[in-house]
Amino acid sequence: MEELTQEQRDEAMVQAAYQKLIDTYMASPHRKKVDLISKAFNFAKQAHKGVRRLSGEPYIMHPLAVAQIACGEIGLGSTSICSALLHDVVEDTEYTVDDLANIFGLKIAQIVDGLTKISGGIFGDKASAQAESFKKLLLTMSDDIRVILIKISDRLHNMRTLGSQPAHKQYKIAGETLYIYAPLAHRLGLNLIKEELEDLSFRYEHPEQHAIISQQIEEVRPQLKAAFTNFIEPISAKLDKLGFHYEIRERIKRPYSIWMKMQNKHVAFDEVYDLLAARIVFDPIDPENEIGECWQIYGACTSIYDEHPDRTRNWLKRTKANGYQALHTTLMSRINENEGRWIEVQIRSRRMDEIAERGFAAHWKYKEGEKDSNASETELDKWLSTIKEILDDPQPSAMDFLDTIKLNLYASEILVVTPKGEFKTMPAGCTALDFAFSIHTFVGTHCMGAKVNHELVPISHELKSGDQVEILTSAQTRVESSWLQFATTAKAKNKIEAILRRQRREQQRKGEEMVNEWFESHELQPTSIFLDRLCLLHSQPTREDLFAEVGAGIVTLTEANVEEVQHDIKEASKGKSKGWKRFIPFVKSTPTETETVTADTAVPMPNINKKKPVILNESNMSQFIFCPTCHPIPGDDILGYLDDQNRVIIHKRQCSIADRLKSSQGNHLIAAQWDMHKLMTFAATIHIEGIDRVGILRGLTDVLNNDFNVNVRRLTIDTKDGIFTGDIVVSVHDAEDLSNIIRNLRNINGMEEVTRVS
Repeated sequence: MEELTQEQRDEAMVQAAYQKLIDTYMASPHRKKVDLISKAFNFAKQAHKGVRRLSGEPYIMHPLAVAQIACGEIGLGSTSICSALLHDVVEDTEYTVDDLANIFGLKIAQIVDGLTKISGGIFGDKASAQAESFKKLLLTMSDDIRVILIKISDRLHNMRTLGSQPAHKQYKIAGETLYIYAPLAHRLGLNLIKEELEDLSFRYEHPEQHAIISQQIEEVRPQLKAAFTNFIEPISAKLDKLGFHYEIRERIKRPYSIWMKMQNKHVAFDEVYDLLAARIVFDPIDPENEIGECWQIYGACTSIYDEHPDRTRNWLKRTKANGYQALHTTLMSRINENEGRWIEVQIRSRRMDEIAERGFAAHWKYKEGEKDSNASETELDKWLSTIKEILDDPQPSAMDFLDTIKLNLYASEILVVTPKGEFKTMPAGCTALDFAFSIHTFVGTHCMGAKVNHELVPISHELKSGDQVEILTSAQTRVESSWLQFATTAKAKNKIEAILRRQRREQQRKGEEMVNEWFESHELQPTSIFLDRLCLLHSQPTREDLFAEVGAGIVTLTEANVEEVQHDIKEASKGKSKGWKRFIPFVKSTPTETETVTADTAVPMPNINKKKPVILNESNMSQFIFCPTCHPIPGDDILGYLDDQNRVIIHKRQCSIADRLKSSQGNHLIAAQWDMHKLMTFAATIHIEGIDRVGILRGLTDVLNNDFNVNVRRLTIDTKDGIFTGDIVVSVHDAEDLSNIIRNLRNINGMEEVTRVS
């Protein structure tokens, strides 16, 4: 038999992927527009002909995979499938959006346009192209939610094939995914995709930790399965007796979720106790009594096992903002006579389960005649409305814009009650001021305080679930800059900043008139040189700042100023104007994170090859700047950031500053690796908490001096009411040394918490 050529093998692979897409589409409830999909496929295939991905496969395999995810994993129809197949055509070929509009119609062309990266100046010439493209994506999304759903499909396939990219690109894409796209998937209710995006990002940013935790999960999986089987047996018997048609699924915590709990709670893998959960998914006997049957199943479970008194969560009548609807409880299961384990049980109908896993797209399937679906669509409309408001009044910088959007994505939720008894969903940690702006911009602008549960509170008061809140307003109240400290939601922050900018513009206009009147009253000309002189006299960096301060009544122009200016005129007329240096206004700017990092020994490194990792060793340490926020030491997963001066700043990969840089300045990232040999020491801070007792300090010094013989740079301990807290700064060679010290400190009697700072 004649062996197939590479071209024939490629064609067979492409046709197989296309057939799988068509089969998936034909099995869906959508109207069957196979001809349109076939037309889009053939067009995209021809447009990308001869182009290959880094993995070596024909480029058309990527649009096919994106369309497969959009159809099979999110549940979108023919318009979205065609848009997914065509999403890279405008960006990567000579075809234009107008070409697509003529061939496939305006709607598909608009979606593709929203998915196409841009170059330009939404935020200015030096702004992040990543942030600009993301803004364009959101602008189109606010008109058609399918844009962001296809973009998430695109990102998921890119993450699944990220292994073919060089390391610095992996950090950029994985970091951007964690910072923006996983939260977006969460906000849209795409739980399965959200979890996969998180795990894939974790795998590429921290490959060693991902491998270790994955191995640990596999080692305990048999025990968890056995515990699950024992736990559900009596529940199954009870539900069978009640006549329910159901399935009970085990849910083992994902590696990223476990790692985050280990990081946040400062515990080892063995101390993560909620590795296992059970999910009961049932087909309602009476669809009209879906919620009632959830409670019936809950009653069956709690009649068998004791429930945790504080761990019942009811999202049945009041769904989460992303459409999630379920009933959760936590039950005490008996593993054996001597050991019990808390296991969370999630109770959902089949409809609730599909919406929980596939998000808002699944609502379209249940759209007709479903009140819950309409309510959830309203929540989506509210969120899209908030996004539109942010886009209508954009942040001045790219990173502020991304941060503002991110504030809307990942917050936990509480329920707040209005005076009329209506429930409003708000982010956890929100304040009375946030609630005021959520009602109406006018209410927020004139908010002077609130009554929470009939008690008077300030605008900074943090709300809790179940609070009944009445906002108090006054026509005399005006927005102040201090309000930004009390606002936690993106909507409130955005509105306050917009009002402050408007107020400042008004102050500048008024101040400029006052300055001109001052010049006129003293028969002086408001020339540039004399305006700059006034700025210098009043310590104002720019003329705009001078005008604003004068307009606000903070700066007053005096007779002394006249004398100063007249003196300069007199000196100038004598040709002696060199007697004072002309003041050159400087532009105020917010320093980036990297600008706050300084090191006299750091040198520019202009010849760095971004495709290769920089190696840190004992001989070149003085060439790098180390981030003062995350304090990386050898053994930490790190990356480099090449600043505008070609200096390399080293960050831990999970550093909060690095997270923002990945999302806005990804092209400046470089891979970095340690090559240290325990010849140098690095400062590391350990935070300790525990029960104060006689001898605790002795035990502490024994570990540090006798067990490890480390140099203690600083030790501070405070005690109050029998509890001590403290910080120890030690010199260590690497992260392994630090972990060993922390492990031994935890073994001291009375030591409750030992954690590495940053």
